[in-house]
Amino acid sequence: MPQTETLEDVRRQGRERLYPSLANPNWLVLRKRRQIFSRWLRDVRGNDLCVLDVGGRIQPYRPLLSGREARYLAIDLRATPLVDVVANAVQLPLAGEQFDLVFCTQMLEYAPHPGQVISEIWRVLKPGAILLLSVPSLAMQDSDQDRWRFWPPGIRELLASFSRVEVVPEGGSVAGFFRSVNSGLHLLSRYRLARALVDYTIVPLLNLTGLGLEALVRGRNDAFTVNYSVLARK
Repeated sequence: MPQTETLEDVRRQGRERLYPSLANPNWLVLRKRRQIFSRWLRDVRGNDLCVLDVGGRIQPYRPLLSGREARYLAIDLRATPLVDVVANAVQLPLAGEQFDLVFCTQMLEYAPHPGQVISEIWRVLKPGAILLLSVPSLAMQDSDQDRWRFWPPGIRELLASFSRVEVVPEGGSVAGFFRSVNSGLHLLSRYRLARALVDYTIVPLLNLTGLGLEALVRGRNDAFTVNYSVLARK
């Protein structure tokens, strides 16, 4: 499959995912995910980690490792300059029990068989190794391949073979509401000029309002959470 994106294209996308601008409709969620992943990765031991990125087209969370990876392998169905292996995650072309850490972020909702992807990740993880996962629970469909949404009970069932599972909301109901409004405004602004106007005026204001109100209520209500971060230990 030919590459259609340059190295700078995918690196820019990765930077915007990790450190989103205030004009990004997903700012509240992405900001929270970076905080959660940063905390979890501080507790991962070792400076010579063998890391697999399933759906690793842009590798946004690799910088959080701070160079502690001895090997970083990215697998995706879509070829980019950062992808090492073009393959389907339901049948990883890899030997078992060789990775200390696997990233699988915002990919599982596109997989026809999420359970098979998780089984393959479990297979290639070393005993005691870690999966860092992120999945949507409430979001508008963003492509024809977008199939699934996940809630904590379903996430835990998918990860039942792991010895420890921690599911953390990427913001409470307030953040979820404001992110949904932002995403809707962005989607409905069909013309480039209108979208730019929304993204650089209304979206930042709503992001900051959501952040302030989320802090005020301290995230006590998460019924409208739109995304979850997950840590699973084999």
